[in-house]
Amino acid sequence: MKDQEKFARDIESIAVRALLYEVSTTPKPGLVDRKNNGAHRDMDFFTFIDSSIVLGQIFYDATLTGIAYKGDLKELLHAIRPIGRSGEEKMFAVTNGVNTHKGLIFSLGIIAAAIGSLYQEKKRDRWLAYDICNQVKLMTKDLVDQELKKKDFGKALTYGEQLYVKHGITGIRGEVASGFQTVCTYGLPLLKGLMKSKKGTFNERLIQVLLCLMVHTEDSNILGRHDLDMLQKVQARAKIVFEQGGVFSKNGLENIEEFDKWCINHWVSPGGAADLLAITIMLYLVEQI
Repeated sequence: MKDQEKFARDIESIAVRALLYEVSTTPKPGLVDRKNNGAHRDMDFFTFIDSSIVLGQIFYDATLTGIAYKGDLKELLHAIRPIGRSGEEKMFAVTNGVNTHKGLIFSLGIIAAAIGSLYQEKKRDRWLAYDICNQVKLMTKDLVDQELKKKDFGKALTYGEQLYVKHGITGIRGEVASGFQTVCTYGLPLLKGLMKSKKGTFNERLIQVLLCLMVHTEDSNILGRHDLDMLQKVQARAKIVFEQGGVFSKNGLENIEEFDKWCINHWVSPGGAADLLAITIMLYLVEQI
């Protein structure tokens, strides 16, 4: 049991590091970072620090639940839901009701449980993102159908349900059910390439990954505040900056700073892409174990 507990603590540590690395990445257009609060009035860098610190235990518990679970993988998702709700309560308690990490409690909790289930099946020397994401797909099979497509919506819709009804966007549920396809196709390969080449600082590499994710993410935060037209404007602007070289070129870096001001002035917060950055970081760090 001690080996299992040590492994779960390792996954807990990686998940918390992913949360802290994401918020520490600076500058991030429209998002909370070390420089400013982005397009937010109710949270700052320290709000995210507080929230990140209290969530460690839920990732530990999710990992151990995955290790101990013997049933159908689809049922493992239901087994960790109480852990997720506990995490949300801890988050809201420390942030005075501000939602900093609800999406990542869901996503990183599922990743932790998936890793735990892989640990149970067979101990291995390396934990590959491909295997983890495939396990996530098995866990969340039919998630979109059950919670969105086949659901009879009442009047009180959640944020994600409103986006689906209005735009047909499946949001974080769709991303999770795909096995984090956007992360695996764009974010993770780019981060691994930048880490291998040792180009720039770690902070700069993460900014570059965020820009890439902003181009390819159907960002539910932007859609929730605005509409498809605004999302397309943000994606187009991120693409231009990225193709200029992004943080690795003088012109690109200047445009990132201008992009940040533009996002703040237009109340744009690409929080969906930020969540995918944290997921990218977690999967990368797990592969380094």
